[in-house]
Amino acid sequence: MLNISRNSISANIVSKRFASLNSLEKRKSGRVFIRLMAVLFGFLFVVMFIPWTQNIRASGNVTTLKPDQRPQTIHSIIAGRIEKWFVQEGDYVTKGDTILFISEIKDEYFDPSLLQRTQEQLNSKKMAVNSYMEKVKALESRIEALVQTRKLKFQQAQNKLQQSKLKVISDSIDYQASIINYKIAKQQYQRMEQLYKDGLKSLTDFENRNLKVQKTQAAMISAENKLLTSRNEVINAQVELTSIQAQYQNGIAKAESEKYTALSSMYDAEAVVTKLQNKYINYSMRSGMYYIKAPLDGYITKAIQSGIGETLKEGGEIVSIMPARYDLAVEMYVKPIDLPLLNKKQHIRIQFDGWPAIVFSGWPNTSYGTYGGQVFAIDNFISSNGKYRVLVAPDPTDHPWPDALRVGAGTTNMVLLKDVPIGYELWRKINGFPPDFYKPAQKSTAKKQ
Repeated sequence: MLNISRNSISANIVSKRFASLNSLEKRKSGRVFIRLMAVLFGFLFVVMFIPWTQNIRASGNVTTLKPDQRPQTIHSIIAGRIEKWFVQEGDYVTKGDTILFISEIKDEYFDPSLLQRTQEQLNSKKMAVNSYMEKVKALESRIEALVQTRKLKFQQAQNKLQQSKLKVISDSIDYQASIINYKIAKQQYQRMEQLYKDGLKSLTDFENRNLKVQKTQAAMISAENKLLTSRNEVINAQVELTSIQAQYQNGIAKAESEKYTALSSMYDAEAVVTKLQNKYINYSMRSGMYYIKAPLDGYITKAIQSGIGETLKEGGEIVSIMPARYDLAVEMYVKPIDLPLLNKKQHIRIQFDGWPAIVFSGWPNTSYGTYGGQVFAIDNFISSNGKYRVLVAPDPTDHPWPDALRVGAGTTNMVLLKDVPIGYELWRKINGFPPDFYKPAQKSTAKKQ
């Protein structure tokens, strides 16, 4: 049977008489097993050379490509109290639609005629500015008139001084002539006196000559007096010139001082006008902030503040809104050791939560239910979870992403790397080596010379 013992009995048994024993003896199970193992090892050997795409698996979630397309919260710029709601959660709003109305809670803005009163103050200050401006113009005209009058008076005094100088010259000539006449008359008198003593001239002639001397001497004294008077007139004209200059300079300085005082008051009034204009614009803008409006087209997702009469702080959150139009993207987080393996426009396979998929990580072309993506941006600063954030955009050459996909959905991502044989990949996995580092080939755009 089993031929265990040395005493064989196979010769004493006719196996042909027993069908089961005959079937067992004719069976070639050992050869079949050897062949089966050979085929299996041959298949595994061939599989070792089948291409396998190295990949990095990372989790992530669905977001939007642009920051202004992500869910955002509408805040209240001013503090107030909720008076009326115009929307409810789930409503679609367009840009500029009113969401709610709030009322004022600060006592400095309670006056319903606040804008009107501020406008009246502004108008009054504007009129004050105009008055100061007119005063400045009047003082400038006065200064101009004083300058012109001073110029004319100065010219008049200069002419008078010149006349006095010319009169001094004229009187000086007359004085010199009178001196000469006096000398001549005196000499003639002396000669006449000698002739009279000699008896050649009569007493009448001598007395006439003496009278002439007296006349010429009187004329000389008169001419000298007149010359001195002319010189005094020159001095008086010079004094008048200085007096005119000082007098009008004082008047001009006083007018300019009043002008600068008016200018200073006008500038102060203009500063007040500017402040009032700023205050008026602020009040006007604040009155327009009582109505909270939608900043974009979208859906009201959640009312953070609720009820009527509830107060809001400055910058307080009111409602959250989701933009109606957005470009989907995926943000995933990779380990720092895998960051050098990533490059822009690198291909990625994405499995979205809720979409069943059959995934072969090493054979992305045979995976079912996954979608293509490209690396759009890579953060240069590590996130709070100890990983680097990578933003993935849809691959334009692959199937479009599902229309029912929503922001915030979870994803499982596979970053496709280098194609290697399966045997090499198993050897790398067993030894714990990282995927191969490589740079994708870039097409050269330089023209050949």
